[in-house]
Amino acid sequence: MTAGQNPRGEDHDAGFELYDLRVEVVGPTDRPIYCGARLGDYFELHGEMLKLPPGQGFSIFSLAALLPLLPAKQRVTDPYDWMSTDAEIACPDPNCPTRLRITRLGKRHFRRAEVTAVPLPDDDAT
Repeated sequence: MTAGQNPRGEDHDAGFELYDLRVEVVGPTDRPIYCGARLGDYFELHGEMLKLPPGQGFSIFSLAALLPLLPAKQRVTDPYDWMSTDAEIACPDPNCPTRLRITRLGKRHFRRAEVTAVPLPDDDAT
């Protein structure tokens, strides 16, 4: 066992990178917004932690539309993958014209040992 490894031989510093994300209400400017949002409202996602500015809320219905996309937007994608370029999401209410923009911020490194107790599969067992 070398320094930096646990008894299973896994590197304590081994990990991965995810983008931090910012989701912001960007429109419309000329129509009513029904989901309680205001232009400029936002939240950030750092790993699995959703961070809202003090005193600001976010509609659970808008959040429900965004949640399936956020883990994919956090990961590095091929430049030709639509997930790399498409960033605006429509409010799920068909009567609400709100648009939400997902922006990738800087990358953050996560150590595997700090985010899961599940060991990597043993290559010899497969």
